[in-house]
Amino acid sequence: MTLEQQELRALDAKLKVILPLEYQACYEDVQPVPMRSAGLKYDASGRVAWDEIWQSFCDLAMAGGPPHKGRLLEPAGRAEIEAEPQRYREVAGEICRGIRMVSCQVAAEPSPDPGWVRVMCPTRIMAGWLVRAIVMENVSARLKGSTVELPAGPRFRLEKEIKNVVTVTAKTCHYFEGHLEPRQQLKIGAIFAEADARWPLLQPDPAAAAEAWKTRTAAKLREATGLCAGGEQYRGWLGVETGNAAAAIWMMRALMPDNVLARREGTVLYVPANPAADPEGDVVLEAVRKVHRLAGVRGILRKDA
Repeated sequence: MTLEQQELRALDAKLKVILPLEYQACYEDVQPVPMRSAGLKYDASGRVAWDEIWQSFCDLAMAGGPPHKGRLLEPAGRAEIEAEPQRYREVAGEICRGIRMVSCQVAAEPSPDPGWVRVMCPTRIMAGWLVRAIVMENVSARLKGSTVELPAGPRFRLEKEIKNVVTVTAKTCHYFEGHLEPRQQLKIGAIFAEADARWPLLQPDPAAAAEAWKTRTAAKLREATGLCAGGEQYRGWLGVETGNAAAAIWMMRALMPDNVLARREGTVLYVPANPAADPEGDVVLEAVRKVHRLAGVRGILRKDA
């Protein structure tokens, strides 16, 4: 067995621990086919009955299913929030109410940081798993200890953005709470702890002035892998064109054990732009170069894959 085959086997072993049982033997075969969106249901008082909407969920984006959003859902900026403070409070309150209704294990409240609500998890393991899974659904999320913060904004609509945030929380909590046994959760925690020993979870920094960082890091990635910058521009994210959706999915998922948040839009892989945590882009470069190399060995990079 070659060294690269050993690396692939080790990666596969870690991914099988992180993924729910039903995906462990078939995650490379899962197709990103969306389900029909569930409609809102209302209680007798006219409020959304968030806990009565879903009977099932589509496959996790983490496992190769379709991301919940085609484009990233981002938090509102401070100026937008200050222009409509009452509406912002209503949106944040409804998101928190929905989250509390769809999971019995988490608490939710508006964050002191404008543009975010925070979800308090009972363990750091759960929070670490949720933030990775939610980001892959193309909903902004950030990790702070055992708390996951999710986006909010005064222009969020009940049937659109508010529902998006509640849905991805319901979906990911459903899989973590109902499909990952306690022993498996502890093994996931061990994988995350091993990754933390190398570097802390690399997350995007939307507030950073990162254009120069993106330019430098994109050039390094192109030289090291041949991958070119691409996709929509987002604060805190650098997009690279992988050539096919299968490659984007495979590389996105493979970055989990390397402690790098990742997501995809079509064939574009997005990795965090965070000049403070990764000043020279070395973490992104090392992690992406590794998973790109292994994807090549695995045969995922073919244009028809």
